[in-house]
Order: sequence, then C-alpha cells, then structure tokens
Amino acid sequence: MSGHSGNDDPKAPLLAVVVHPPPNSAEPHDAGPAGPATCQSLISCLLTPNSFYILLGPLLCAMICLLVKLQPGDGGGGSSSSSSAAATSRNMLAVLAWMFAWWLTEAVPMPITSMAPLFLFPLFGIAAADDVASSYMDDVIALVLGSFILALAVEHYNIHRRLALNITLLFCGDPLNPPLLLLGICATTAFISMWMHNVAAAVMMMPVATGILQRLPESGPGQSPVVSKFCRAVVLGVIYSAAVGGMSTLTGTGVNLILVGMWKSYFPEADPISFSTWLFFGVPLALVIFLFLWAILCLLYCPKGSGPILSAYLDKAHLKRELTLLGPMAFAEKMVLTVFGMLIALWMTRSITDDIPGWGVLFNDRAGDGTVSVMMATLLFIIPSNKNKGEKLMDWSKCKKLPWNIVLLLGAGFAIADGVRTSGLAEILTKSLDFLEQAPYWAIAPLVSLIGAFITEFTSNNATTTLLVPLLIQIAKTMHVHPLLLMIPGAIGAQFAFLLPTGTPSNIVGFTTGHIEIKDMIKVGIPLKITGIVALSILMPALGTWVFGIHGEI
Repeated sequence: MSGHSGNDDPKAPLLAVVVHPPPNSAEPHDAGPAGPATCQSLISCLLTPNSFYILLGPLLCAMICLLVKLQPGDGGGGSSSSSSAAATSRNMLAVLAWMFAWWLTEAVPMPITSMAPLFLFPLFGIAAADDVASSYMDDVIALVLGSFILALAVEHYNIHRRLALNITLLFCGDPLNPPLLLLGICATTAFISMWMHNVAAAVMMMPVATGILQRLPESGPGQSPVVSKFCRAVVLGVIYSAAVGGMSTLTGTGVNLILVGMWKSYFPEADPISFSTWLFFGVPLALVIFLFLWAILCLLYCPKGSGPILSAYLDKAHLKRELTLLGPMAFAEKMVLTVFGMLIALWMTRSITDDIPGWGVLFNDRAGDGTVSVMMATLLFIIPSNKNKGEKLMDWSKCKKLPWNIVLLLGAGFAIADGVRTSGLAEILTKSLDFLEQAPYWAIAPLVSLIGAFITEFTSNNATTTLLVPLLIQIAKTMHVHPLLLMIPGAIGAQFAFLLPTGTPSNIVGFTTGHIEIKDMIKVGIPLKITGIVALSILMPALGTWVFGIHGEI
C-alpha cells in the first residue's frame, strides 16, 4: 500500500481522489476500437470458473422456477390460493438454490450474497421490502454490534495482551512445566473467546503466543524435536481453544447468534434463548472438549523430560519483561474493564430463573441482551479516556473494523428463516420428511452433528448453520421431537472445523505462523471432532433438556 493511502484521519474524505499520471504515447487511451488481442483478453476474463459459479446461482433458480412443481401444504382455501402458495414456495426454493450456490462457491463475496434477499424476496413475491429489511436489524444483531465495539476497545488498549501475560505468568511454573504453561495459554485464549468473537480472540492471542515462542531456537534442521513439538502444541492450542471457548457463550461465535435468531424467527411465541441460559449449557460442553484438547496436545506434543530442555529458553523473567513494557494500567484500561464487567453482570442477571426473575422484569421484559450490549458500548463514547482533553474511551474512527460481514450474514439467515416459514416451504419440507418419523433420536442427533462438522470443513461455519438449521427444524417436526434437540447439535457441530486450514479464519491465523502443518491439524482435529460429537450427543438430551426447558414437542 502506498504511503498516502494509509491516512487514518477521521476528517479525511471517505472516497479519496486519486490523480493518475497522463498516459504515455506508447499506450494511448483513445486509440480507436479495441483490437483482436483486447477481445481475446475479454473472452479469457469471462471464461473462468468464477464466471461459471456466478451464472450457476441464477441458472439453478431458473431451472427450479420452470421445472419444479410443489404440492401446497394443508392450509385450506380455494384452488387459486393453493396454486399461489405453491408458486411462492417454489420461488423461495429457487432463491435458496441461488443463494446457497453463491455461498458455497464464494463466486460473489459472502457479505454481498447475504444482501441478496433484499432484492430477490420482493422481486419473486416472497416478502415485502420493508419486511425483509427488518430482518437485518434486531436484538441479536444489536448484541453483535455492541459486543464487537467493546472487543475493539479491549484490543485498542491492549487489555487482552496484559491479561494473557498475567495468566501465562501464573501458569508458567518454577521450574518450567510445559503442560501447565500450555494450559495457561489455552485457558486464556478460551476465556477471551467467551466474550468476543473467536476469530478476534485467535488474532489477539496468536502474537502473544508466538512472542513467547520467539525465545525458542529458530526452526530448522538443527532444532530440537522437543522445541518443535511444543511450538506446534501452542499454536494448535490457541486456534482450537478460541473455537472451543467461543461455543460457551452467545457472543463467542456468529453460529450461536444465528441459532438464537432463527429460534426467535421460527418460534416467536416460545421463550427466547438468553445469554445466561446458553451459558449454563455452553460452558460444561466447552469444558469437556477443552480438557480433552489439552490432554491430547500434552500426549502428542509434550513428552516427558521436555521441561528442562525448554526452561533454558523460557522463563518467568521473559514474561515479566513483556509485562513491564506495558506499564501500569491506565485509567482508560480500568474503565473499559469496568464497562465490560458491568455488561457481563447485566447479561447474566437479566433473566435468571422462573422463580427468581432478573432485572428485565422491571422493564416488562422489553429489554434484551442487545439492549444492554448497545447501552454499554455507548458509554465508551461518553466516558473520557483521561489522556487528551476531550478524548473519549472510543471514537468512531476506532470502529472501522466492525464485522459488517457477520452482521449481513446474520441478517440473511434471519430473512431466510422468515421466508421459509411465511412462503409455506416449511410445511412442504415437513411432508417430504415423513420417512424420519420413526427414526430414533439417539441415531439422528450424532448424525446431525457429523453432517454439520463435515460441511463446515469446506464452507464457513456461519454459512453451514444458515443452510442446515432450517432443514433440522423440519426434521424435528417430522420426528415429533423438540426442535432444539436437533438445532443445537447441528449448529454446534458446524463449529467443529478442526481439520483444514481453510475451515475457519482462526485456523488460517495459526497456519500462517509456519509452526504447524495440515497433518498436525488432522492428527489433533479428528479425535477432537469425535469427542465434540460424542459430548454433544450426550449432554444435549441430559443437560440441554433441563437448561432449555425442553418438554416434548413445541
């Protein structure tokens, strides 16, 4: 990037004017009609796999509209209304095929595909423009925006680095205990990932982890196998701990938010899944998977006798020096931590139990988790930073990295959920899945998790959840079981992207350090994935039914 393009001045124009030098005489811009070479270049640009993938979406949509005939669900009414309902359902199926083709191939950037319902739904007669647009801003999306602004504040003031160094220093041991140090790094990553997006947690923690590893000898032919193995364990621990920690809260990953939003869209009369409710299920599940992760990393990469070898390079003095360089906590850091702590406390106490109502009762349960998230984020723009006159803890220029791609994907998922339900496609899907009515739950739940865990290796976990959850709702209705008994295993299974670097951005963050290879990810990822599926299949009917108040069908 050139020097003048990196201007972070908030007063700078949004669209910078770039002045190009005049074209030289050898390359005139107005030299008449394009020659054969230009035509060939244009054809070669069009005849690419990406161009085919772009056309694939509209082609699938057109084929479904022309060739597929759906039988309307049982809803009464005359023949004209039935045929109209069938046409709307068919159009919804066609739009789904278009969007899923673009999502799976990434022919068009995922955020842009996520905006497609805004024009496809009205044009195909599925929903009015205002109704579709309302799906892109609700309480769940407000929760995302508020929590990400707080996460950006934590990152801006280096609070995550201070926390990581303190906890790692605590776990380092004297003399050095490699499994204990690994536990400290992994536990810190998982804890940070609970309160901010797991990708952000991995991005924040990886420099801290690699900073510790920099004390070790450079990788090469002469590097000790013990040192090489410990480096791999740390990097794998960070990326997998970020994923596992994110499962335990609603804010840790977009998948959980998509699940909660779809539950609210499909079953508006049911009790919503609150932050505290999810925590009571997510933390035990994440803890089981996390302990297995630590155990397998120690087993594979921390052999006996590694402590004395590593202690020659890693000691508490290095960590203390890193911590000293950060200096004492400033007023701004303390205030950001205070606001973050208040947010967690408000999330936890808004709705406690049926017998012990939370503070939400004071507002007739009109306030949601998103209400609190945005309110506390707003405080960051009001409280002074105590650094420069008039400067606040946060300003809008610090919010440039807000994850609008996740916001748009969430909105698309909610719009699809509403479209499938209101178009009548949900009823048709339910009728087509009658053969599953007699299938036992204990056989379907692990299969659902396995399908989600498989698909997510090849596409984003958010997209996998958006594709899978609506289908699982219909399967649950056919089997006459509570929808959450399938929705939750499917959604959490979509977070088990442990095998390939491209499975999730967190994996890419670890892979680019150069310390791990694909075989390392497969060696740890396969048993970790199996453990996750088994733990999920056991905990969902055992603990989940109590936490989510599941009693029969909904």
